[in-house]
Formats: sequence, structure tokens, C-alpha cells
Amino acid sequence: MVAVGIIAIFTGINIWSVKGMGKIEDIIVYTKLVVLLIISVVLIQNGAPNIQNFISNLSVDAGKSGILGLLTVSAITFVAYEGFQLVNNAVNEMNHPKKNIGRAIYLSIIIVMVIYLVISIGALLAIPAEDIIQNKEYALAAGARKVLGRFGAVLVIFGALLASSSAISGTLFGASHQIAVVSKNGYMPRVLSKRKKHIPINGIIAMAVVASLLILAGGLELILEFGSITFLGVSLLMALANFKIRKQTKSSPIITMFALVLLALSCLLVLYYEFTQALHQMLFIIAIYIADRHCFHICEEKRSYYRKSQKFGERK
Repeated sequence: MVAVGIIAIFTGINIWSVKGMGKIEDIIVYTKLVVLLIISVVLIQNGAPNIQNFISNLSVDAGKSGILGLLTVSAITFVAYEGFQLVNNAVNEMNHPKKNIGRAIYLSIIIVMVIYLVISIGALLAIPAEDIIQNKEYALAAGARKVLGRFGAVLVIFGALLASSSAISGTLFGASHQIAVVSKNGYMPRVLSKRKKHIPINGIIAMAVVASLLILAGGLELILEFGSITFLGVSLLMALANFKIRKQTKSSPIITMFALVLLALSCLLVLYYEFTQALHQMLFIIAIYIADRHCFHICEEKRSYYRKSQKFGERK
């Protein structure tokens, strides 16, 4: 109920105003950055180097250490990097997109890398390796509790809620605009392409409804892995398409090939993990794809019929 309620709040904000959503998103992101900075500084100041001990402890479990383990985790959580792609969906709401889209993507990647690096160093210095392994995704809050007491844990949780909120709002905005374009081209129901003051209201509502149903059906872990597999597949196809038209896009063939290899490897790692560790989730994800494919065929038939109707002057 809480998850669906949060989605409903940000659905209302996105329907209300694009500029209003942008301002709220800015406030959330800047507040989140301040919280992360405070946590990182406190952890680094109160920490003692134990990185070597951390690495040696991880090496005990060979299945979770090394580059392959790191790539597997990155692939499973690939949906976390979705924001870099969503920048492109704001092209119609952006001033000087040809110049600013590139700047936004490169700057955001650099900023995120710095934030991740600083927080990781702070966590490794201040939190014992055993606690990180034991507490898993709650490790940062547990470590902050030891350093700052209850206030530290609450601060970390507050930052996590802000991060989730900005992700929900950004995804609703970017994906709904993309849905509107896809629907306008006839690959999804045309009702989703309708806009009011340039806002794809139907697309936003459809996104919110589907997200809520997924939460009720499978939980957050399923959504994470379904999103990661989907984005990896789409990104792989986009990289392949970009390589084929690299002369038109003026992209580097070396960088594009590098992206293709890593994305293909990531897809294989996710599929291997799902089949060996969470087969029931993999079956559920396959069922979603089958249902999606069925809907696509229906839309394609209607699109073909609409074109024939136009050709003969019989608009329906």
C-alpha cells in the first residue's frame, strides 16, 4: 500500500506540471547529495583502514569475489543505471538538446562515480567487513548507527527514500514520454499517445498502473531483476543498431564494440544467475515477455488495419 501510494503521489506530480516535477526532482536530488556527503565525511573521519581485511574476507567465498562476481552484481542491478538513458527522453523539454544531452550524460556519470567511490571508501573504513557481509543492503545504515547512533541510521534511510523517490519520478517522466512516441507510431495503443499541454497523461497513468501491478504480483526483487534483464536486452540491441549506422551517428566503433561485448556478457551473467539461483523468478519474467509479445501483435494488427483504412480513405 505504501509503495503504490508513493507511485500515486509522483504520478500526480508528473501529470500536474513538467516544470513543477523538475523543480521537485531538483530539490530531492540536491537534498540526497547533501545527505550522502554528510554520511561519507562522518564515516571517513571515524573509520580505520580495514580494506585489506575486507578483501581477504571476501576471498573466502570464491563465488562472490573477483571481477566475475562484480560484473554479475552490476548486471543484476543494471536497472540502477537506467537514469543515464532517461536523459534522452527529455529532448523535447530541454533547451539546446544537441549540446546539453551529451553534457548531462557525461557529467552525471562522473558525479555518480565520485559519489559511489567516496561512500564505498567511507563504508570500508568505518564498518567492519563482517558487518557489511551480514547486513547486506542495510550495511550502510547499520554502520552509520554505530558511528552516529539512531540519527545515523535514520539519515541513511532518509537518503535511500529520497533516492527511490527521485528514481520513481524520473522513470515516470522519461518512460511515459517514450511510450507516447511509440504509441504515436502505432506500436502500442494510440490512446497512450494523447497529450495535454505536452504532458502524456495516459502514458503516465499506464506506467503507474503497470508498476503497481508488478509490485503486488512479484515484489521489489522481481521488479529489479525484470528491469535489469529488460534494460540490458534493449541496451544491447541499441548498441548493435548504433554499430550498424555508426557513420550516421559518428560514434566510435571501438567504444561501441566494447559496449556490445560487455552488454552481451552481462546478459549471459544475469540469465545464468536466474536459472541457477532464482528459476521461479525467471519463469515469471518469461511469462511477462510472452504477454507483452501478445499485446504487441494485437497492436501491430491494428496498426496494419489503420494503414489500410487510410490508404482507402476509410478512417476508423
